Amino acid sequence: VQLVESGGGLVLPGGSLRLSCAATGATMDSWAIGWFRQTPENEHERVAVIHVRDGSAVYEDSVQGRFTISIDRAKNTMYLQMNSLKPQDTAVYYCAASRRGWLLALWQRHQYDYRGRGTQVTVSE
Repeated sequence: VQLVESGGGLVLPGGSLRLSCAATGATMDSWAIGWFRQTPENEHERVAVIHVRDGSAVYEDSVQGRFTISIDRAKNTMYLQMNSLKPQDTAVYYCAASRRGWLLALWQRHQYDYRGRGTQVTVSE
C-alpha cells in the first residue's frame, strides 16, 4: 500500500491550496485517514482526520474553519482544502492512515499503518 501526496507549493498569506493523498494497493473504504504536518522547527502537528465510512472528522483548533478534509471514494483519494493560509501553516504535510478505521488512535496517539512522504507547503510573502 502506498500513499502519495501532491498539491503543495508556495502561496501568499491569505491564499488557498488543495492537497491530495492518493492511495494505491488497497481501497480506503474502512480506513481512518488524516493529515499531519512537520514544521520547520521539526515539530509534528495534527491537522485533521476523517473516518472514510461514516465521514466523521476532527480538526485541530488552529485550522478549524479554514481547512476542510474530504474523501473521493471513487478515486481512492483524500483531500485537504486549505483556505486563508497563514505563515505558521508552513510545513511538510503528510497523510497517514489506520486500515482498521481507528480514528481516535490515529488522532490522539498518531498510530497508523500507512504514511506518505509528504508535500511542502510554504506560506510567505
